Amino acid sequence: MFVLEEGPGMTAKKHQEMEPERSILLEEAVENTNEAFVTIDEDHRVLFFNRAAEKLFGYRRDEVLGRDLNLILSPDCSARHRRAVKRYIESKNPVRIGHASELVISRKNGERFPASISFSVSEIHEKSYFTAILQDLTERNALQEQLLKNERLAALGRIVAEITHEIKNPLISIGGFAQQLARKATDDASAKKLEIICRETSRLEKLLSELRELYHPGTQDFRPVDIHQLLNEVIHLSDPGCTEKDVIIEREMGDEPILVQGDKDKLTQVFLNLIKNSSEAMTKGGKITVTSRLTDDSVQITVSDEGPGVSEALIDKLFSPFVTTKKHGSGLGLAISKRIVEDHNGKILAKSAEGEGTQILITLPLLDRRSPANSETNESKDY
Repeated sequence: MFVLEEGPGMTAKKHQEMEPERSILLEEAVENTNEAFVTIDEDHRVLFFNRAAEKLFGYRRDEVLGRDLNLILSPDCSARHRRAVKRYIESKNPVRIGHASELVISRKNGERFPASISFSVSEIHEKSYFTAILQDLTERNALQEQLLKNERLAALGRIVAEITHEIKNPLISIGGFAQQLARKATDDASAKKLEIICRETSRLEKLLSELRELYHPGTQDFRPVDIHQLLNEVIHLSDPGCTEKDVIIEREMGDEPILVQGDKDKLTQVFLNLIKNSSEAMTKGGKITVTSRLTDDSVQITVSDEGPGVSEALIDKLFSPFVTTKKHGSGLGLAISKRIVEDHNGKILAKSAEGEGTQILITLPLLDRRSPANSETNESKDY
């Protein structure tokens, strides 16, 4: 990399000779930057549209150059832009020029996205040329939203931990005393009431435990995990309970090892919960199918059932806390599963339709055998 400088030895002639080279360097720099550059003249005609602008808006350069800027702007945005250009030409008062702002704009395919935009103006031969510099803010906004979410969850986790601690101890005492009294009860009415107390305290203890798991998960033990071996173990553990409900589990996956980096106990918890949900959804029996599919850098595991399915209104909320299709469910199982999968840098998705069963798809990144933690030797290279 080099920089052209005007020093004491830089003559006017030399400076003039280097002007074409400066122009080429500047054009190449703007052409290859990550920001989108769009330049128009006073008539709103597009004169410059770099590669980043093609990627941002979804238009090819030859579709845009020489055309009116309206082509890539919404009608409302175009009207405001025309007024701003006209106002500057008449007053030379740079209201927004030199300042960055945020707005929502559209790609060629209609997709809308947040963007940062700043304007500059060049005066050449008594004509004004306007350049907009744009940057897609989708990833930045998503990261900020995730950070805020993590902060809220951390704060909520601390509150939940304190509340569960305060409630759990007296709840255990109530349950214990109720069990003692139930053993000594002399009439059926008292025995039934005490049985209800025992059952409800047990349910509340489980709910508190699930709340703590959701909002205060604690440490995790990440190691290489063979996902096929884990699924086989989960199916083996689930078989007896499913057989009682006249539910069979079919596996459609290979026997070769597929390694992911994860906490085996937590992942086992996820798949046990999914099979349990599917089994409970099929009150008249049916089939659960567990499949696996490899992509270049991940494995997708699908747990499908033949149950009644989930309505379209509920499917998007299925992984939210306290949302459930069960009569006596807490609505925390899938929310906990989602958090565990995301802790493994994975994704979880539900597909369903009423009367057509439900599919839960989990995608987990494959173990990178080349990483220093998993390689006996690791060579670093500088480029």
